[in-house]
Amino acid sequence: MRSDYLFTSESVSEGHPDKVADQISDAVVDLFLGKDPEARIACETLTTTQLVVLAGEIRGKGIMDTDGNWAPGVPEEVERVVRETVRRIGYEQAGFHWQTFRFENNLHPQSAHIAQGVDAGDNKDEGAGDQGIMFGFACDETPDLMPATLDYSHKILQQLAADRHSGAAPFLEPDAKSQVTLRFAGGKPVEATAIVVSTQHKPGYDEGAKDAELKAWVKGAIAKVIPAEMLTDNTVYHINPTGSFEIGGPDGDAGLTGRKIIVDTYGGASPHGGGAFSGKDPTKVDRSAAYVTRYLAKNIVAAGLAHRCTIQVAYAIGVSEPLSLYVDTHGTGAIDDAALEAAVAKVARERLGGLTPRGIRVNLALNKPIYSPTAAYGHFGRKPEGDLFPWERTDLVADLKAAAGL
Repeated sequence: MRSDYLFTSESVSEGHPDKVADQISDAVVDLFLGKDPEARIACETLTTTQLVVLAGEIRGKGIMDTDGNWAPGVPEEVERVVRETVRRIGYEQAGFHWQTFRFENNLHPQSAHIAQGVDAGDNKDEGAGDQGIMFGFACDETPDLMPATLDYSHKILQQLAADRHSGAAPFLEPDAKSQVTLRFAGGKPVEATAIVVSTQHKPGYDEGAKDAELKAWVKGAIAKVIPAEMLTDNTVYHINPTGSFEIGGPDGDAGLTGRKIIVDTYGGASPHGGGAFSGKDPTKVDRSAAYVTRYLAKNIVAAGLAHRCTIQVAYAIGVSEPLSLYVDTHGTGAIDDAALEAAVAKVARERLGGLTPRGIRVNLALNKPIYSPTAAYGHFGRKPEGDLFPWERTDLVADLKAAAGL
């Protein structure tokens, strides 16, 4: 690994059009899992000017039968949670308003051919919902064991959103993006060299005293997030560098589920698998296996077995056992990577019942309506509270140390 370098990650706010789509899709997932924990859901969302469109395949008791007939009242519930999601984000603009946008629901029954491959039967375990590769990652750059560039990018936008929702910064609108560049020395982040924040705003906040007020507020939010010693005379700020940003959200740009996968994961510090997360129930290994690999990687770093860890697994559709397990500590491991790989496999087998789709979702308790909070500001590096973010727990530390012989 290089020890001295610059690295950059970006984030987008809850009001970014792609994130609006992700949050709508996961609100639908939560609605359906609340009705049937074994529901099968693949919900895609399109957002644009005064329009939200749902499409995808679903199956579940009390939701929709195999002929495509909705259970009584469910279509109305779907529309209600979609509009409530947009209202919570804060869109009440002429070009996108939670009460008045046109809504299309094109969800239909899950393919019978997919169902026959992934459902458990008398002689087989539940198979993976698709083929694919999934990655988990952790590093010791922050207390949450996340890449610092992404962690700071997320938290700047979370701070601005909190200020907007509280009324402290009423000139802010929901759509925003951030980007943080850090200088690393000896493998550790030591200085912020460039920070970019583009935030949608009320009319008039692009010139004069109001523009200065907005930029000062954004700088204040940055200072609350990034350690003071990392903000130096060398730090360059780009705040709304294009000038005006009044037209934003789905009115400014169409949004689609799953287009911000690097924002969702590790900000480019780790590889990413082939699939997005939002809109999918936990039988989809795109989601559940990415969660369990983060869980394992985080516990490895929390145990002091590595400063940096990447884990990959791979699946075939309809097959329950993973095709491969790969562990890479990037030269930072306390033991050989092959030995650590064996220790991970042992702990996964003993504590999680293996890395089968059912083992993952049962042992991490993923069959619950817990996904809406994941759909903005990252799926990882969050605080495990109650049923939320169980893959962020560090309760495998002792098991991993014992399996590694330490």
